[in-house]
Amino acid sequence: MTSITLNNGVSIPQIGYGVFQIPPDDAQRMTVAALAAGYRHIDTAAGYQNEEGVGRGVRDSGLPREDVFVTTKLWNADQGYDNALRAFEASRSRLALDYIDLYLIHFPVPQRRLYAETWRALEKLYADGMVRAIGVSNFKFPYLDRLLATADVVPAVHQIEVHPTYQQAELEALTRSHGIEIEAYSPLGRGADLESETITDIATRLDVTAAQVIIKWHLQRGRIVLPKSASVARLAVNLDTDGFELTEADLTAIETLEQGLRTGEDIETFDVPA
Repeated sequence: MTSITLNNGVSIPQIGYGVFQIPPDDAQRMTVAALAAGYRHIDTAAGYQNEEGVGRGVRDSGLPREDVFVTTKLWNADQGYDNALRAFEASRSRLALDYIDLYLIHFPVPQRRLYAETWRALEKLYADGMVRAIGVSNFKFPYLDRLLATADVVPAVHQIEVHPTYQQAELEALTRSHGIEIEAYSPLGRGADLESETITDIATRLDVTAAQVIIKWHLQRGRIVLPKSASVARLAVNLDTDGFELTEADLTAIETLEQGLRTGEDIETFDVPA
């Protein structure tokens, strides 16, 4: 398992298992299965409503706590300094972990204008040793830029949607210019990008799966990547990317697939649900 060193010196496994849309009752089983397959990085969120199952899965795996990198995220309704501190403690309690490896602001929710204040709470959690690293998710660059203007701690990670048909190349470049690592969610375009002829042709030539090609593209471009699968059989396959390399021509060909096809929420209109 390759790792990336974040801007504060913390090492993060470059491939993680994302549990978005994994039902709470399945989260424990799938977390155990992912860790048994070789994953050492699990990505959850308060908004996924499966933190308890993830925590049980981490404990049931039998692995030492320090061998499993756990990420969770602050939900929109919990923004604000005091709210964020309480929400973190609730997440930590549901996970039943002494500390969290990476804690993210899930969305900026720009309409509420609380993300800078919320960031101060994450900085306190980091200073107090409750989290090993802090970061953001789904921040368009103007919001990230405003946060950086008042932040004492530069985010370690920016988790955004990135896949062949939605690459956000400008946002990635601007984020990286501040020493912040990119973490790609929905890295396969929620499965739609697996049908691309460009990708399937590369996969056939290399005798690997289309998913392995896309994951390798992310890895070779230096991103942290969070493939999700509800299939235990596919877990190990998605992790198996060591036996082949994409050429620069392959990487460039994949980058020509950009179409602006976002699969997730538009943060300009996504607000706290009623």
